[in-house]
Amino acid sequence: MLFRFRSSTDPRPSEITPEAVYLNRRRLMQGAGVAALSGLAGSMLGLTARSAGAAEMEDFRQLPDVAPSRFSTDEDLNAFDQITTYNNFYEFGTSKEDPARYAPDLKTSPWDIRVDGECAKPGVLGAEELMASHQLEERIYRLRCVEAWSMVIPWVGIPLAKVLARFEPTGNAKYVAFETLEDPTQMPGQRSRVLDWPYREGLRMDEAMNPLTILGVGLYGRVMPKQNGAPVRLVVPWKYGFKSIKSIVRISFTVTEPATSWNMSQPYEYGFYANVNPEVSHPRWSQARERRIGEWGRRPTLMFNGYGEQVASLYAGMDLSKQF
Repeated sequence: MLFRFRSSTDPRPSEITPEAVYLNRRRLMQGAGVAALSGLAGSMLGLTARSAGAAEMEDFRQLPDVAPSRFSTDEDLNAFDQITTYNNFYEFGTSKEDPARYAPDLKTSPWDIRVDGECAKPGVLGAEELMASHQLEERIYRLRCVEAWSMVIPWVGIPLAKVLARFEPTGNAKYVAFETLEDPTQMPGQRSRVLDWPYREGLRMDEAMNPLTILGVGLYGRVMPKQNGAPVRLVVPWKYGFKSIKSIVRISFTVTEPATSWNMSQPYEYGFYANVNPEVSHPRWSQARERRIGEWGRRPTLMFNGYGEQVASLYAGMDLSKQF
């Protein structure tokens, strides 16, 4: 067994999780006999031992006609086991291992997404329709979490702009709002009040229509594992991971900036934009460096997660220390 001794420069556990979640997690874990630190170290080292409920890659259906994307990074991928066993998905619990343990019970078919608001053709979008699309692309994107860890993930998805165009948003549509399924019978984490459910997120219209933004339906060429946000999730690679809402059931075009879950919960710590910015620290820790899961040590965090060439112009003239 490998052990890592924490140095004085490492963040304390309370510094890598939002305070309310950290305190709630401690209450949930009291008496459970869970070796949380050992599990974290194992995930960081890239060990292949998986949480209960995680399946082999081959257990997931292959998606048809997946084309490579010109937007992909050429960085080394994280392993399937790492991607599917170290997740933030609070609908299933606050521990990184909870989604893999509890998400397999989620029913993801049939699955419809209601699209409404400021559009000429409101309607319903079927998850199976998206997965059968001939516009599927593999997008190898970096994922950067606000907790200062990162991965490189081969998402499969469709540009969000192509999907939204079907519903003909009007000139009044300035933002796009998203909601996750709310069903505590299937999502045990929703039985706690860590957040005000359902989970909500939003993008400005130009962010939603940017070519980098996709609706993800899979990874590694196969359907999306439930713990990663099946059947449909948002992927916005230049923003912190909490912006990429999972298990979406509603998309709305709005005139005004929509309320978002983490901003509602802790507005001082989580702004609407959530752009990866190493120059703006979280109030309780620095964002200047990150740990890639599977690696020792830390690497510098890239502005806009390395996607500045494609997105920096969206924020020209904005004060990113205030509009964070």
